Amino acid sequence: MSGTSAALTPPADAIAPVRHPDAPAPGELLGAHYGHCFGCGGEQPHGLHLEARAQDGVRVTAEFTVRTAHQGAPGLAHGGILATALDETLGSLNWLLRVIAVTGRLETDFVRPVPVDTVLYLDAEVTAVAGRKIYSKATGRIGGPDGPVAVRADALFIEVKVDHFIDNGRPEEIQAAMSDPDQIRRTRAFEVNP
Repeated sequence: MSGTSAALTPPADAIAPVRHPDAPAPGELLGAHYGHCFGCGGEQPHGLHLEARAQDGVRVTAEFTVRTAHQGAPGLAHGGILATALDETLGSLNWLLRVIAVTGRLETDFVRPVPVDTVLYLDAEVTAVAGRKIYSKATGRIGGPDGPVAVRADALFIEVKVDHFIDNGRPEEIQAAMSDPDQIRRTRAFEVNP
């Protein structure tokens, strides 16, 4: 990626990411982390409905179909929607590390237009970890998983405690998520993007 800021360059003492032993198995669908999430939730009528799948190492892939509701210029995906798809895919990586983390910085390059009704094939991986900082990168391709790159991003996620959400979220949504009897869904509700 050209012009990546120094904030997205891991420090010299950063370590290689380590997949958590309880992380979903390669090939496993991760599912939505929260039903109302614009990126992955099934309860958002105009959301992305992005589905991420665990891969080997600390890597995920996802697919997102650009719909009419996602356009900016006539017939083309809105750049902010494409950045959201990258951010959501990058955020899914934290489930493989089994940490709660939020986006600290996201730098996106828009390489080519993405038409409505196009499937965007996303691939993301963690590249380094330094304390609470998680460095990662992603690409979005059109025409297939090996097709031309349309968008790409470098990101920095910051590990946080669940209190980050409790202290800043709307109490009714926080309580509903914390009351969910499904322990995995309850845990995953707080995993990405404040």
